[in-house]
Amino acid sequence: MTDEPRLSAQDMIERLGPVLSRRTRIRAVTALLAGVAGAVFVGTLWWSEPGPLPGRTHLAFALFTMFCLTWAGYGGWLVTRRVALFATDRVIAAWIGLAASLATTAVIIVVAVQRGTSVGLALVVGGLFVAVALVLAVRAHARRAALLRRMHELSGREER
Repeated sequence: MTDEPRLSAQDMIERLGPVLSRRTRIRAVTALLAGVAGAVFVGTLWWSEPGPLPGRTHLAFALFTMFCLTWAGYGGWLVTRRVALFATDRVIAAWIGLAASLATTAVIIVVAVQRGTSVGLALVVGGLFVAVALVLAVRAHARRAALLRRMHELSGREER
């Protein structure tokens, strides 16, 4: 027997390597930069539009700006993490994607109805984006649950 203290599962996980892999950091910086660039682009476009804009156009610009800022916030949050995330980042990204898909689909359908055009294409394309985002959300939740279950298993074995 050694006199060294036993490490908890959390301590072992943290000592295995950097908390965020290079790939995760690249994704985080990409989300941050793309969100900021998108917000600047959409905001500039919105600000530079000549003449009075219809209410639905203001709503669309505000919605797209909000989504860009949300991705920038997500990227910033992820870059600053110093703890094991256990796929929390993927769950959050999936929910952002699902919310963006739902809201964008709703706006496009409202615009199609107000213009008197067919909503069929908007429903099909929007439905496809929502379905993909929903699948990614379910997968992210399942992955997180599996990682947390494994952590609890390791913690339980260690205490015995």
